[in-house]
Amino acid sequence: MGNGNGVLSGAVIAVAGAGGPAGRATMRRLAEAGATVVGSDNNPERLAEAVEAARSAGGGAGITGEKVDLLDLASARDWADRIEKDFGRCDGLVHLVGGWRGSKGFAETDPGDWDLLERLLVRTVQHTSLAFFDALRRSDRGRYVLISAAGASRPTAGNAAYGAAKAAAEAWTLAMADAFRKEGGEQGPTSAAAILVVKALVHDAMRAERPNAKFAGFTDVTDLAEAVAGVWDRPAAEVNGNRLWLTEKP
Repeated sequence: MGNGNGVLSGAVIAVAGAGGPAGRATMRRLAEAGATVVGSDNNPERLAEAVEAARSAGGGAGITGEKVDLLDLASARDWADRIEKDFGRCDGLVHLVGGWRGSKGFAETDPGDWDLLERLLVRTVQHTSLAFFDALRRSDRGRYVLISAAGASRPTAGNAAYGAAKAAAEAWTLAMADAFRKEGGEQGPTSAAAILVVKALVHDAMRAERPNAKFAGFTDVTDLAEAVAGVWDRPAAEVNGNRLWLTEKP
């Protein structure tokens, strides 16, 4: 684990959708590597629990949380501005906001599922990327990290809304990456937008609930956290605009 002397030492990183198991693991890992971490979630109780769990698991006092409405662009911008004002910089935004709706087959798809997933999986990405772009551009190690799913590249019949929303979020993130590329000119980008692709996530509580399940191809949240931290270990030009696969490529 990090000792605070590495590339993340002194970094300030925001984690959106930090209230779930992936948020806990990611906040803890980034803090262990020396970063100051500010998590957000739309559920204050869940966020407080996640921050407390990440702190007591080894992340320490470098982890804080605040309720932010990421469906509101002004709220997202205020959050980004506060972080820069409070800490003097912002070096990353990890986007973990999730959600899923599916159906038995394609014909049974409920268009209402799209309405929900478009807000959760697309709108929040639009708002965090726009809100944090300037701060990340100013950082010497700015990273925007989207957690996506293999279903964006190969959607299944019952996951039309989910796959389409994930694909839209990826396209938006790749446009941000192109902006970083253009800014960098001939020297190449100094900041990056990258996509980590999983099949699905698994954590200890899921395994306890379903002891006989194999969870084949799933990514453990601790491995995801390791991969998130690893995005800062690689040069911006190497990760910018790339899908980094943590599961088998379809």
